[in-house]
Amino acid sequence: MTDSDALRAAADTMRAVRERCVWSQQITHRDLVPYLIEESHEVIDAVEAGDRAELREELGDLLWQVLFHAAIAAQDPDDPFDIDDVAETLTEKMVRRHPHVFGDEIATTPEEVLVHWNAAKAAEKRTRTSVLDGVPRGMPALALAQKVLGRAARVGAGADVALAAHDAAEIGAAPESEEELGDLLLTLTATARANGWDAERALRERLRTLEDEVRAAEAG
Repeated sequence: MTDSDALRAAADTMRAVRERCVWSQQITHRDLVPYLIEESHEVIDAVEAGDRAELREELGDLLWQVLFHAAIAAQDPDDPFDIDDVAETLTEKMVRRHPHVFGDEIATTPEEVLVHWNAAKAAEKRTRTSVLDGVPRGMPALALAQKVLGRAARVGAGADVALAAHDAAEIGAAPESEEELGDLLLTLTATARANGWDAERALRERLRTLEDEVRAAEAG
């Protein structure tokens, strides 16, 4: 069986399950969200554990979620699309974002590749009005913070956060490795727990303030 045959067989299996399984017939996109999150984290666990067999299986489970969403979408009465439409859209986008591979552009360093990627992405997202558009709000707070800080820097917002990081480095309080960063984050989490604070909520609330600063900077 070729790779394409295997992928087609998986899609056909999902379609049959959707059509014939009474549980699967009732599932909506929203119902699947918890499973998608869980399967994504299981892939991450397999990657971090370096378990190749587990990674192969978990990637399959994650692919099943994609196929499931596509099977649900194919039955939409107003705007149906199937896994082939998803794959076609993906291929077109990746070809556009890699002009140094599929076009005449040249990129000899990862930095140059990123320039092409960002230019193509910006052209695709012309309707966006803020650098914050497209940032998934459902991301874990730490990942969301890193994403929002990067977007904020584009418009010159978040200067107080950058200054605090600089001051911490000046007095020797800044971590010098990811391991030390992990220690610091764990210590901060322990501090929150000891005081009855919600560390996740605290960071999200602070991010809302930063997002307000970003939008104010964009407004001029």
